[in-house]
Amino acid sequence: MNESHEALSEEAVASPVAEQGLVQQLRSELRKVVFGQDQVIDQVIATFFAGGHVLLEGKPGLGKTHLVVALANTFGGAFGRIQFTPDLMPSDVTGFTLFDMKSQTFQVRKGPIFTNLLLADEINRSPAKTQAALLEVMQERQVTIDGETIKLSPPFMTLATQNPIEQEGTYPLPEAQLDRFLMKVVMDYPTLEEEAKVVKDVTSGAGLSPESVAQLCSPEDVVAIQEQVSNIRCVDEVVHYAVNIVRATRSTQGISLGSGTRGAISLVRIAKSYAYMAGRDYVIPDDIKQSALPVLRHRVQLAPELAISGQKVDDAITSIISSVEAPRQ
Repeated sequence: MNESHEALSEEAVASPVAEQGLVQQLRSELRKVVFGQDQVIDQVIATFFAGGHVLLEGKPGLGKTHLVVALANTFGGAFGRIQFTPDLMPSDVTGFTLFDMKSQTFQVRKGPIFTNLLLADEINRSPAKTQAALLEVMQERQVTIDGETIKLSPPFMTLATQNPIEQEGTYPLPEAQLDRFLMKVVMDYPTLEEEAKVVKDVTSGAGLSPESVAQLCSPEDVVAIQEQVSNIRCVDEVVHYAVNIVRATRSTQGISLGSGTRGAISLVRIAKSYAYMAGRDYVIPDDIKQSALPVLRHRVQLAPELAISGQKVDDAITSIISSVEAPRQ
């Protein structure tokens, strides 16, 4: 365990301002492994501090796995990965009981879900019952195997990936299940300079190993941070602002499905996380604005006539954000 980890444990996560060093270090360590994805890194950290889950969408080869493994290493957490396939069964995710001939008893074999950070790779490759098994664990933070309920060790976060270009042989997540994800984060290609640096480092042997990142804190520290984030103040005016944005998604012309109340809850949760990362113990309207796109893009559906015209969900949400009046700071 390094000196920075020991120092953090002694301070016991004192205050949002005191933890600015940790947030900056966390960003710095993850940027060693994932280049050109600063916004994605911040969104994943914000979701992690808020105690939520991420739906990560991006084309293959952009470093999604590297990001998750590196994040796990920054706090010494366990990392698990499930490659979702059409023949994957719910018990392959959660675990099962097995009769031990030697002891003549049933033994519980825990599945890969028992970890701190879980990468659910290509979640839409598996049928609905397997998806539902994972999403139930995400919500309840516990697994029931043959009548025995086992709680997951905190912190627990799922990062589920989807490939946006391959739809053949997939099982799209229903809207009610998409709602379980706090954010939908879109990972796009890096810039020319950033991509050239990645190619140069990898081909020269410099490497981009997630194991190279330093451990900055412990799982217990992360749980303490998550508790602190939940206690960040959010005045009524800012809460109403978040609710007004969500309500606008239900009444805006061209949107066939607006966000539910969970969308407003998620907006405030992520806004608190952004406030913490900025060193504040209170939420401002800009935190809500910063959160709105990744929090709402998977909770809103465009009407067919608008989708055919080429408009994207992100465009519609951005327009709503600019049309809803923010409270004065």
